[in-house]
Amino acid sequence: MDVLTTQTLSGVQMGIEVAGTVAFALSGVIEAARKKLDAVGVCAVASVAAFGGGTLRDVLLDRRPLFWIEHSWYLWTVLALCLTAMFLMRAKHFKPTEKSMQWPDALGLGLFAASGTVIALGMQMPALIAVLMGVITATFGGVLRDMVCNQIPTAFHDHRPYAVCAFAGGWVVVALHHLGWDPNAVVALGAVTATLLRLAALQFEWRLPSWKTED
Repeated sequence: MDVLTTQTLSGVQMGIEVAGTVAFALSGVIEAARKKLDAVGVCAVASVAAFGGGTLRDVLLDRRPLFWIEHSWYLWTVLALCLTAMFLMRAKHFKPTEKSMQWPDALGLGLFAASGTVIALGMQMPALIAVLMGVITATFGGVLRDMVCNQIPTAFHDHRPYAVCAFAGGWVVVALHHLGWDPNAVVALGAVTATLLRLAALQFEWRLPSWKTED
């Protein structure tokens, strides 16, 4: 792989990570606002949502330093986003709802599913492991966000496909990568697949089987 291709891959991957971080941070801000947390609580929930999945991925893949430690400007970006979002939401009298949180959450899901899978493939992980790293990157931040807000994580209880969407997006990345597609298209199509599947699940009320018990 030549230097130009390596730099392109790094730039695309960085762009996806930044966009996913911002999307999940925004979902954390909205969720914290719904719970009427103070400014510290909002920043904490947004940070957990933004960095949780990528942190677990880096720990499992033994990547050091962690991505947000290596690039500390991620922290400043999330902090600035939190302060700006809180100011605008109060100034515009924006009412945070569960539905308004679902859009950035779906976008972050797709972006991180593709990013996590690409990172694992770049470390020569087997296809299944790479896809699972994408799922972890895409879902764990949201799980932590909901746990900090004292509720059962959305990924586990609303019965609409969530992790399944990330899983599908990861396999799109793996398939196109092995077919030798342009790296930019691989990441973009994987992210779009996972995001659109999640939005479709919300729009059309697709449901996964749930555990049923006798009364």
